[in-house]
Amino acid sequence: MSATFDAIVIGAGHNGLTCACYLARAGMHVLVLDQYHTVGGMATTEEITLPGFRSDLHAFGYQFASLSPVPRELELSTFGFELIRPEINFSHVFPDGGIISMHRSVEDTVRSIGRYSKKDGNTWRWWAERFVQEQEQIAAWMNSPPPSLAEATSMFSRMPNGWDEYRFELQSLRSWMNEQFEAEETRLFLGSFACHAAVGPDDMGGGHLVWLFASLIQALGNRVVKGGMHRLPLALAGYLRSKGGKVRTGANVNKIVVKDGRAVAVRLTDGEVIGARQVVASSTDPRQLIVDFLGEEHVGGDLIKGMQRYEWGDAYLTIYLALDGPLTYRSGADAGQSPYVHPTPPIFEYFSRIYSECRSGQLPAAPLVLMCNDSAIDPERAPPGKAVMKLIVLNVPYEIKGDATGKISGRSWDKAKEAYADHVIDLVENAYVPGLRERIITRVVHSPVDMERALPSAVYGTVTHGASLPYQSGEQRPLPGLGHYRMPVPNVYLCGSGAHPGGGVSMAPGRNAAHVILAELKSR
Repeated sequence: MSATFDAIVIGAGHNGLTCACYLARAGMHVLVLDQYHTVGGMATTEEITLPGFRSDLHAFGYQFASLSPVPRELELSTFGFELIRPEINFSHVFPDGGIISMHRSVEDTVRSIGRYSKKDGNTWRWWAERFVQEQEQIAAWMNSPPPSLAEATSMFSRMPNGWDEYRFELQSLRSWMNEQFEAEETRLFLGSFACHAAVGPDDMGGGHLVWLFASLIQALGNRVVKGGMHRLPLALAGYLRSKGGKVRTGANVNKIVVKDGRAVAVRLTDGEVIGARQVVASSTDPRQLIVDFLGEEHVGGDLIKGMQRYEWGDAYLTIYLALDGPLTYRSGADAGQSPYVHPTPPIFEYFSRIYSECRSGQLPAAPLVLMCNDSAIDPERAPPGKAVMKLIVLNVPYEIKGDATGKISGRSWDKAKEAYADHVIDLVENAYVPGLRERIITRVVHSPVDMERALPSAVYGTVTHGASLPYQSGEQRPLPGLGHYRMPVPNVYLCGSGAHPGGGVSMAPGRNAAHVILAELKSR
C-alpha cells in the first residue's frame, strides 16, 4: 500500500473537490484522484481549437451555483475565483430577425416579451417575483439532503394550496406553457431551458424545471466565471491544498477495496493501492461507483439491476469555434452581448419534433443549438480582435439509427460528426447569423462518443449523471434507498451529480455529501 489517507475522493470535478474541501476543513487528511489530466471534470477550460482561444469544454453559465454558500464559506475569491455578470442574461432569436432577451431588470424583460404579448410579460413578472419570495426556501432545499417522500407529501398536505403546488412540480413543459402563456414566442423563450436538462415537452416535471431555471437567471444573473469555468475547480483545489489536501490527476481508479464490510482502500488501474482510514467518496456517475468500483458482491444484485434500468437522458454534440472576429446576428446587437442565444422557429411544436427524432435514434433535422458567446462576455478568452464560442447541439442520439436531415450516410459518430456539424452550421448561418462560416478560423467537433471517451462519467454522451425526471430526483436519486449520498458499504458515499439535487454546476451534491459524512463520523 503506497500511502494512507483519512478520506479518498474519486473524481476531481467541482462536486468531488467541494466534498474534499469540507472534509479537509474539518481536519481530515484528504486525497482526490482523477483519471483526466487536470481537475474540473465537465467544468474545464482548454485551448481546444487554437492557442489563445480558451473554450469552456462544457459548462459555461454559472446559474444554480448562485444559490450556493460554498464560495463564501471557502473564501474562493482568495484563490482566483471571480464572476462576471452580463447586462443581458440570454436571448432567444427567430429567423425573421425577431428577438426576446432576458435583461437584468425584470421590467426590461417584461418589455422584451411584450413585443409578442403584453399579457405574457405581466405573467412573467408574477412568476419572477414568486421566485424572489421563495429564494431562501429553494436554496435551503438545494443545499440540504432531500426530504423523504413521506416528509414531502406531509409538507404538501400542510401547505395552503399544497396539492396545486404538487401538481405544478409534476406538470410537463407543454402543460405549464399552455396554461400560463399565450404567445408561441414566449413559450419558446422560456421553454428552451428544458432542453439544457434533456427534458422533453411532454416529460413530467418540465414546467417546474423551466420556471426554476429561468427565474433564477432573472433574479441572480447568467453569470460567467472570469477566465473560464476552470477557475472554479482550480480555486477549490487551491483551497483544498491550503488545508493539507492533495490532488492527483492521471490516476484512474479501478476498484474500491472492501474488507470486513468497510472500504479500506482504492486500487488504481496500474495496480497501486492507496489506503483510506475512514471514508471513500465518489463524484463519478453512479454506475461507475455502484457497478464498477463496488460491484454486486458488495451492493447486491437488486442495485445492479436498478442501475441497468437507470435513465441517462439524451446526448449532446459540441462544436468549438475559433473566430476571426465577433459575430453579427440577424436579430441585432443584443444577441451578440448575450452569454446564451437560443435560435428556433416561432413554433412550440418544434420541440416535439426534436425529441421524437432524437429518441427514435435519428439525427434531428433542426436541433436546438445553444450558442455560447464565450469571449463576448469575457474578452480574455480570445486574442485581441478575435472571438471564441461554442455551439452545443442539445438532444442527439448516442446510437445513430437514422438521419432526419436526409444528408448524412454515416451511422457511427466518428463517420457522421463532421457532416452533421456542417449541417448545423448551415442552419445557424442561413437563418440567424449571416456570414458565420467566413468568420470561422478553425473548429473542433466533439460527438457524444468523444465526450464519453474523454470523461467516462459522460455516460452515453450525457452530462447530468442521470436524466432529470421525477422518479430520479430527490430521495429517489440515483435509486430508491440511495437518496442520502450513502452506499450499502457504510463508509462509501456518492458526492456527484448522480445525487440530490442533480446535474449542473451547483456544488450542492459535494457540500451536502460532506456534511452527511462529517455528521456520521461525529455520531460514531
